[in-house]
Amino acid sequence: MRSFSVPERIGGFGVLVAGAATLWPTFTARTGAGVPCMLRTLTGVPCPGCGLTTAAVALVRGDFEAAFQANPVIFGLAALAVAVGPLVVARATGVLALPKPWSPARRRRMGWAAGLLATASWFFQLHRLGVSWA
Repeated sequence: MRSFSVPERIGGFGVLVAGAATLWPTFTARTGAGVPCMLRTLTGVPCPGCGLTTAAVALVRGDFEAAFQANPVIFGLAALAVAVGPLVVARATGVLALPKPWSPARRRRMGWAAGLLATASWFFQLHRLGVSWA
């Protein structure tokens, strides 16, 4: 079994999220269960991922504005989810070379990029939910 690249793994996760977002409204309507953000429940402060479930459900339903308002990060995840299928097929058929491991420098750069994205998402959530520092 071959190893998958980071974009392939994230895209595969995005495919799972899309499937769950399709089923989630039916599950919550029948059970009344939900998954609250533990950080927000305990502290009142949202996490960078707050709103991703709402955004995923809205995106699956085609409500792009509601998805953006809940958490715009969902669009990056959706883009990777759409791209991962053809990418995996192209690599499996030999059209594209298999992924090469990332160098330590590239891993570090991507770590910084992920950290900056999480920070930007967190500030977005703080603004969206009206959390003030005072």
